[in-house]
Amino acid sequence: LRKRWVLGVVFGLSLVYFLSSTFKQEERTVRDRNLLQVQEHEQPIAWKVKFSSGNGSQLSNQCRNSVQGKLLITDELGHICERKDLLVNGCCNVNVPSTKLYSCHSCLPNGCCSVYEYCVSCCLQPSKQHLLERFLNRAAIAFQNLFMAVEDRFELCLAKCRTSSQSVQHENTYRDPIAKYCYGEYPPELLPV
Repeated sequence: LRKRWVLGVVFGLSLVYFLSSTFKQEERTVRDRNLLQVQEHEQPIAWKVKFSSGNGSQLSNQCRNSVQGKLLITDELGHICERKDLLVNGCCNVNVPSTKLYSCHSCLPNGCCSVYEYCVSCCLQPSKQHLLERFLNRAAIAFQNLFMAVEDRFELCLAKCRTSSQSVQHENTYRDPIAKYCYGEYPPELLPV
């Protein structure tokens, strides 16, 4: 082990290991940076699936739903129901009179609603497809990565109806404190100061 050639081999192998680890880390960093880069905003967003009524990635007897509601739930088919009327497969029980399809009960004409689940249900209406496509094609650069990740209309409506920086003014006040969940193209009007 005291011979110079043994120390030279150990040093050479250590140097090769160090350099290969450094280059691999650099490749990962470049790849991660490329993932975060935003597409040119002139290019339309490519959808992985086409919009269609009831389009979902789950089997037809299973439903995804909005999950978070304390009292109300919206399933991916556009039904809104009370949490107690949710079936074990995740779908709303359509045989209950209180279950509504594509309900816009708490929504204003500008597409802003006071209840998140109504926002999602209203957004899922087939007539809103063109509005959502226009929004995606004109999405601000800051939001393109978020909306590129959605695969269908249900995921888009879940994301679009969540409150965002477009719903607030001065970073701490809702533009419309009542109707703060919006699926529409434009945010609510700014309130006077």
